Amino acid sequence: MASVEITRFRVPAERADALLAARPAMLHDFQTDRAGFLGARLVRLTTDEWLDIVFWASPEDFAESRQRGGDRPGIQKFFSLIEAVISVEEGTTTSMDLP
Repeated sequence: MASVEITRFRVPAERADALLAARPAMLHDFQTDRAGFLGARLVRLTTDEWLDIVFWASPEDFAESRQRGGDRPGIQKFFSLIEAVISVEEGTTTSMDLP
């Protein structure tokens, strides 16, 4: 089973295009620099609320990534567009059907 990070956050509607444009560089940084990163899905809930569902090989990989925060340019750019983090939760998958 993989660890799943679910982050709900707010981005003003006028920043949505910039957020989507910043996403590929953020994912590239995660793929090349974060142990255990398996993939991610971004879901727009409302005009200004989003869910980022990120899959990690283990809870330890997720914890290490959280500790490092936005230490890479692509990650930092994506994070800078977020107005507020509403919640962060962690769980496990019930199968290996990952993104």
